[in-house]
Amino acid sequence: MSMVGQRKSHESAEGHVSGKAVYTDDQRMPSGMLSIYPVLSPHAHAKILSIDTAPALEVEGVVTVLTAADVPGTNDTGVIRQDEPLFPIDEVSYWGQAIAWVVGETEDAARRGAAQVTAEYEPLEAVLTIKGAIAANSYHNDPQFIRRGEVDQAMSTAAYVVEGELEMNGQDHFYLETHTSWVIPDPEGNYQVYSSTQHPSETQTIVARVLGIPVNRVVCTCLRMGGGFGGKESQANPMAAAAAVAAHKTGRPVRVKLERHHDMILTGKRHGFLGQYKVGFDPNGKILALDVALYAEGGWSLDLSPPVLMRAMLHVDNAYYIPNMLVRGLIVKTNRVSNTAYRGFGGPQGMLVIEDVVDRVARHLDLPPDLVRDRNFYHGEGDSNTTHYGQVLVDNRIARVWDEAKERASYAERAAAVAEFNQQNRYKKRGLAITPVKFGISFNKVQYNQAGALVHIYTDGSIQLNHGGTEMGQGLHTKMQQVATRALGVTLDRIRMMPTSTDKVPNTSATAASSGADLNGQAVKNACEILKSRLAPVAAKLLDFDAAEEMVFENNEVYCRTYPTARVSFDAVVQQAYGDRISLSATGYYRTPMIHWDPVTATGRPFYYFAYGSAVSEVEVDGFTGTFKLRQVDIVHDVGESLNPLVDQGQIEGGFVQGMGWLTMEELVWDEQGRLRTFAPSTYKIPTISEIPEHFQVHLLERGSQDGTIYGSKAVGEPPFMLAMSVREAIRAAVAAFGNAAVVELAAPATPEATLRAIEAVRSATPATEAALSSTSV
Repeated sequence: MSMVGQRKSHESAEGHVSGKAVYTDDQRMPSGMLSIYPVLSPHAHAKILSIDTAPALEVEGVVTVLTAADVPGTNDTGVIRQDEPLFPIDEVSYWGQAIAWVVGETEDAARRGAAQVTAEYEPLEAVLTIKGAIAANSYHNDPQFIRRGEVDQAMSTAAYVVEGELEMNGQDHFYLETHTSWVIPDPEGNYQVYSSTQHPSETQTIVARVLGIPVNRVVCTCLRMGGGFGGKESQANPMAAAAAVAAHKTGRPVRVKLERHHDMILTGKRHGFLGQYKVGFDPNGKILALDVALYAEGGWSLDLSPPVLMRAMLHVDNAYYIPNMLVRGLIVKTNRVSNTAYRGFGGPQGMLVIEDVVDRVARHLDLPPDLVRDRNFYHGEGDSNTTHYGQVLVDNRIARVWDEAKERASYAERAAAVAEFNQQNRYKKRGLAITPVKFGISFNKVQYNQAGALVHIYTDGSIQLNHGGTEMGQGLHTKMQQVATRALGVTLDRIRMMPTSTDKVPNTSATAASSGADLNGQAVKNACEILKSRLAPVAAKLLDFDAAEEMVFENNEVYCRTYPTARVSFDAVVQQAYGDRISLSATGYYRTPMIHWDPVTATGRPFYYFAYGSAVSEVEVDGFTGTFKLRQVDIVHDVGESLNPLVDQGQIEGGFVQGMGWLTMEELVWDEQGRLRTFAPSTYKIPTISEIPEHFQVHLLERGSQDGTIYGSKAVGEPPFMLAMSVREAIRAAVAAFGNAAVVELAAPATPEATLRAIEAVRSATPATEAALSSTSV
């Protein structure tokens, strides 16, 4: 029986819970391994006048101190633009930037040495907020535009026009395993890098750049990660590079494992965004025109901000057809950490803006928000089913997931019950909301939509499976094992999953953009099919058949499709193939077809397909404390024909909870000096089991097989994250029940303090005044 589609447990589940799973820093340390520890800047922006490393060298156990002078190659780890010095030379660009790394015989020695390094600075004016950067004209890029229709004309004839803005916070990745890298040099000038990285090929390339050597002299291996969420896509590179410089200077193995507070201080977050919009609509709530500006906070360097911003611009429509749109995007430059990839990669920020717009329209017209959402969905054919960048929704499932979610959640009945509760309770109010998700699947940059695999069959019939994707707990390796079992017709016990390594599969793309299973699954399948094509004639010969194309590989046996009673074991076929000198090793390759993008006109088909979902959330808000309780969640999500429903369910649940954290409690706070004040679990709150409702139902959309994907499946890593917008909208609905306001301003995240402010605002507001201030009737 094929393992594809089965609810198989994570391939490392036992290792995770028993502690036997080996992560980068769990390996047996080689003799003479050193540790490095960072020296952090106390300023957000300042000139470096001097760095005195001599006192550190007096500390017992300190071997050396690394500065820019020790870099043998290029002192830069930027991935799109080389604007990211590994060691700052003239100035520091954010609070907590590492100006030097101390190398010690032990981590404790390196830590004590770092405390002795001193530096002199001349403080400079720092840009610390998005609006501050706009005022200072501080940007990383030129404005980006996506246009559709005639916005000004449509706005001038719209019955109603409303303006507003939404500023949303970033989010720390808060993976369980902090950034970790080992670099082991050999006597011939080669380097073995073990890194907790989502992008081994990029880490390999950056280490080679910093060392000034060819890429083939560096092998980067990722055993597994204790979480990534995008935070280890590009930002693993500086850690590995710093360790590599130390290994080059000392000739000894070097490790770096960041302490939690260092990880939170040194690494970039989800981009904070500012959305400013003007929307025109009719009396029925149909949106006729939208003019929206999106400002992404890039931080001190560019990192991956351009594609993050573009994905936000591509997803600012979410599930809604808007005939006239102008989307403008800019990346602001601030003196804070360089923000980076995070689950959803800009999509959540863009989608949150349009959900704010839709709610604003609904409350202005005193219409139910779910009705206004429904009336604006992409639908039918032609323009009404085509995005603002020109991609047709070939398989539009918005209405399916929406209607099914409402039905499964008994939405209408519960809405009536919530209204009754609110009428009877003065100091507690409940809110119910349903929100949709339409999320495009593929890398923004076309060239990254490719993958490779390497499969070895040994003479005893056992198999080694290599592919270019990395495992960070999301179950990718589990799915790849399942793909291989189906493609080769063997049982799972035959397959050993190998660590991801650049000497096995080169030039890989990051495990990101929800594409891990899509890309690598097809590459694995391709390699297996090549091997089957070699083995089929051997099996046919053993069975005395002459039609190799009729051979079926299934359950460790091979037989003829039209004569299934005659069978030969997989082992026998493999042994005979070896005896016949037929290769039992194959590389597989895949590139996503039919995708294209014109960056000049901002049009094309950037996504191979879309994943859809809907979530219904019900909350209860306390009017005295601003706290909320999530009472119930009902989700219908489109995963196509699931490769593993158990893994997919876990991804949906985890993504939803992480999204809820971003929107309700994970508050990043910087002070007026640009210092991050929430750099530890004691000050940065993430969701816990206490925030999860007892009723948390996830239903996978049935009859959802997707053409052209690996066995009909769909990506599931990122799309569920945005389902959590339903929690925010439910809180907004509860806040609205405390008063009678035409506008409900709710901060993101909606912390208890922010919720209390919103409650006070609706209690004191008068709808007529708000309507006059916020809209124009034509």
